[in-house]
Parts: sequence; structure tokens; C-alpha cells
Amino acid sequence: MQALFPFFLFWLLWLTPSDFIQAPEQPATGPGGAQYFHDEVVFSDFADEADGYWLFEPTQPKPDSAHVIVFLHGYGAINPMIYGGWIRHLVRKGNIVIYPRYQNNLFSPRSEAFAGNAAVAIRNALEKLQSGEHVAPIIEPLILVGHSYGGTIAANLGVNHADLGIPQPRGLLLCAPGTGPLKGGRLASYEGMPEDTHLLVAVSINDQVVGEVLGRLIFETAVNTPQRNLIRILPDDYGTPPLTSVHNESYALDAAFDAGIHNASYHRSLITAKLDAADFYGQWKLLDALADCLRRGQNCQAAFGDTPEQRYMGTWSDGTPVRELEVMVPAPVVAGE
Repeated sequence: MQALFPFFLFWLLWLTPSDFIQAPEQPATGPGGAQYFHDEVVFSDFADEADGYWLFEPTQPKPDSAHVIVFLHGYGAINPMIYGGWIRHLVRKGNIVIYPRYQNNLFSPRSEAFAGNAAVAIRNALEKLQSGEHVAPIIEPLILVGHSYGGTIAANLGVNHADLGIPQPRGLLLCAPGTGPLKGGRLASYEGMPEDTHLLVAVSINDQVVGEVLGRLIFETAVNTPQRNLIRILPDDYGTPPLTSVHNESYALDAAFDAGIHNASYHRSLITAKLDAADFYGQWKLLDALADCLRRGQNCQAAFGDTPEQRYMGTWSDGTPVRELEVMVPAPVVAGE
């Protein structure tokens, strides 16, 4: 024991102050918090084809009906396990989650087919939910969340929902939207976004995959949509583990939702996925608050407006605030313009 003491002392001296400071945990209540109303999730597979889908429904207790959130994955991230932690959070909060496949694999179909495939999946999923033993869907207000290419598709559906035959999405959360070298589903302008859409665009400042270009284009050209914010997630290395701000902040693994699609995106997620303040106080909070705002007129200040509640990212274990979100809001309309 005495022989170990010098080593232990050396180890303590080697540690930096940040090694003793821990990152924020999930809050107990509020948007993004761990206050849940259902204990389990029913996971159903209707995803044999590129326009197929997976369903996630709350149970224990099983509600008679529930609001619908459509979750659109990133390019190649077909397996819902990759986002399973976030999906489980949403369903245990009382939502039905529709997860369109929209791709067969990494190479097929062409990206021009993605939005149409997602729309077919949404239509078929809503029809399926109104049959059998499923939880009945509350379709209005329909909310879409998309990551990466899924954010591009969600924005497209927000503009072209009528042509694609789906209900109007009233709420959109676009997380790190982008297409890389592909262009299918990307619009030159989002001026056609309806006036009553509630739009949140969240980007990560160290995103080396798609950057902020499409996110800014959507925010800047959706000029007829006054309720819109551009949100930038910032890194913070004050404590341990440090908080990053990279492309795949949306990843949140849950092996219970493994659909058996083990491609390159799946293997990348096993290495990069993590749960931290970017989830609990960032994207999870924003989506929960967006849903509350649209459905009940509650927690709007945590979703929109560059407010303290929206920017807040929790505190490190010593009480130091985590770097806040940066928020851009539309320029005020000047009378007479």
C-alpha cells in the first residue's frame, strides 16, 4: 500500500483542474429533461423498401392517441439504432415517432428520390397508425426533425408538402442540414416555406462535413416564415469530458432499436456517438420546447427568440455555465417596407 502512495500522489499532481469538473447531466424536468410518462417503446418494422419506415409508439401505459414526430436520418444513417436514445426520449415523452427509411443503401436510390420516398413513408405510416392495435395518431400539428441529409429533406417537405401529398409540417428542427457533394432535394430558395411554420435550424460551428452553408441559406431565404431561428452550437472544453460541436452531435445509440443495417454510417456511429449537453440542453430541449409551443402554447421561450432559456446549456459541476447557444433571429420588419 505504501508503495502505491507515491504513484497516486503523482497521478493527482498530473491531473489538471478540468479533470475534476464534470459535464452537465440530463435535467430532471423541463424540455430535454428526464420526466417521462411512459416506460416502454413499441418498435415496429415496415421498412423493407426504400420508401418504408419504422414506427415507435409509447406504451406502459399505452395511450389511446399521441402526437406525431417524423424523424429523418442523415445520409446512410438508415439504422434507427444510431439515433435511438433520442427516439426513446421522444416516445417516452408521449410521442409517436415515424422514422422513414428513404434509402435502400449508401448507393441507391439517387438523392433526387429521397424527399419523395420520405413522403410515401409518412403517408403510409399515418395510414397504418389508424388501423389495428396501434396508438391513434394526432397529426396536427405535424413536426419534423431531420439530421444532415434528413434536415435537407425536412426543409424540402416543409416547402413542397402539398405536392408530395403529406400534411403541412407546422414545426421543423433541422440539425446540421446539408448534402455534401449531392444536390437532390436541395432547393435554391426556401421562400415557399409557409408563414405559419415554426422553424429552427441548428448548426455546429466545427462541422467539417457540411458546415453551415445550407443552414444559413434556409434561415436567410425562408423570408415569409417569421417564426424562425438559426442556432449555433459551440464547443466547451472547460471540464471533462469536453463538449464538442461537430456534425454528428445528433447521434445517440440505443441497441434495442438495431434494425440490422450495419453499413459504414453504423460503424462510424459506434465510435462517435455520445450523450451530453448538446443533446439534453441543445437539440432535445429545442425539439421538446418546439412541440410544447405548437401544441399547448408552452415553453415557447425555450425554443425561440434568443432568450436566456433558449440559450442555456446547463452548468459544469462547479457551477460554471456551459457556453451558451448562439441564436440569430430575423431582422425586424420596418413599417412601410
